[in-house]
Amino acid sequence: MLTSLTIDSPHLETLRALNNQFARELSFAGPERFSRLVASALFAATINDTDTFLLAFDQDADYDSPNFLWFRARFPRFVYVDRVLTAPHARGQGYAASLYQALFAQAKAAGHTRVTCEINAEPPNPASDAFHAKLGFQEIGNATLPGEAKTVRYFSREI
Repeated sequence: MLTSLTIDSPHLETLRALNNQFARELSFAGPERFSRLVASALFAATINDTDTFLLAFDQDADYDSPNFLWFRARFPRFVYVDRVLTAPHARGQGYAASLYQALFAQAKAAGHTRVTCEINAEPPNPASDAFHAKLGFQEIGNATLPGEAKTVRYFSREI
């Protein structure tokens, strides 16, 4: 069941802990930062409370991620998927795809025409590559993040 995620959610700490289990792919978030991300997201939702979550921001978000800022420098209007994660026990059920479909519908209803994201190139994330390709995302750029041993590729999908 898809539900909106808020900072009052009783599952917020569980989701933050799940996020931090995969910090290499998503980036670490302390309690305050994770709450701030959820509070400022255009779209924050879960499936089955803790099985899958997705956080996305529009171009007006007060967000300092270098990846988000890369898109802001190039597009006047967009929705940026900051993180999407399915718990290992819930993978293969189509939950992340369901969240993306809900995001696409909400973004389109708000007048957006582009959804963006980044995927690690180094360290590689082949599962995310395959998932986003299946959803129709196309690579539009790349960057090496300053101060990190991480290279990312930027993707966009028209909606």
